[in-house]
Amino acid sequence: METEEDRLRLDQQSRDRMAAHMKAVEEAEAAGSGDRGAWKWKIRQRIWDYMEENDIAANPRPVHHRIPNFVNAELTAKQVAALPEFQSAKWVKVNPDRPQSEVRATVLRSGKMLLVPQPRLRTGFFSVLDPAKIPMDKYGYACTQAGVVAFGEPIDLDAKLKVDMVIIGSVAVNPANGARIGKGEGFAELEYGMLRLMGAIDDTTPVVSCIHDCQLVDDIPSEQLLCHDVPVDIICTPTRTIRVPPSLPKPTGIYWDKLSPQKLGSILILQKLKAKLEQETGQRLPSGPDEILPPTARRDGKGKGGKGGKGKKGKDEGRGERKGEKGKERKGDGRKGKASREQDALRMVKDTRTGYGSKGRVGKDFQGCNC
Repeated sequence: METEEDRLRLDQQSRDRMAAHMKAVEEAEAAGSGDRGAWKWKIRQRIWDYMEENDIAANPRPVHHRIPNFVNAELTAKQVAALPEFQSAKWVKVNPDRPQSEVRATVLRSGKMLLVPQPRLRTGFFSVLDPAKIPMDKYGYACTQAGVVAFGEPIDLDAKLKVDMVIIGSVAVNPANGARIGKGEGFAELEYGMLRLMGAIDDTTPVVSCIHDCQLVDDIPSEQLLCHDVPVDIICTPTRTIRVPPSLPKPTGIYWDKLSPQKLGSILILQKLKAKLEQETGQRLPSGPDEILPPTARRDGKGKGGKGGKGKKGKDEGRGERKGEKGKERKGDGRKGKASREQDALRMVKDTRTGYGSKGRVGKDFQGCNC
């Protein structure tokens, strides 16, 4: 069982890797190379650090280099379920990260077709989960990585489908313009771009991001975004729904001149897509500038990030409970249990309604709507 000492040690290791990566990115920018995204990494570090320091983070921890899981993540699923766009949707694409586990289960319970990307696109493209083919008591399990393998049906780029809603995770979102920042690996943008190329989505397809209130920020300016960045239309937090005034254009496909050789070399489905397009057109597609790939969070004992604990499977998947946390303090170390941490987190949101990770106080000023 992971001890608090272990968690703090792993958290420090993640912070050290973050510092090393930020230094490398800044040096690359100073030399005139790289994607000029050092400012994004400063925001990511601020959010990840805040969530860990204030115990808003939930397992797997540390949350650095992840779409961070957080206390009360399951409440965002209720906000999503109340959206008229969700209620009328037949096909919904949801990212495979832990904080959106309950959102994926909600899609199945609502009788909708669920489209889930292969994690990091490392083993394929997308999998389709049909609730009619999954026992109801297995919906929670079906939303885990192993469950997608067991119940999902892989599809390829030739599949003909119409996706009615796209749900993505984020590290930070600006509610003023819908600009978002992911964990820095670009998978949400690539998945979106491939769906556009397939004709599965278009500009009118609503993009929803489910985050904690502390991930609302006010320092992601529109002019700093790149053509492949995906803006969001709706933000769902544990406490509210925010509809973003449309202002930013959405990507129309894959921007090959922005895709680094390092990223292309790590994703087989993109290599196949590029080869197919080049064969069909008889023209060689451009390649983007070199990129310093970020460190990855540890997953199942692998990877370069810190080791995270394991949350319960089934209906509790995504809540990130650690052993010994049952709503009371652990004996001997005085740490707060899960229920106590949830109450603290919600109380902070209720008292201030502010984006704790933000540069200013966006959350207090931007009330959004509850719909």
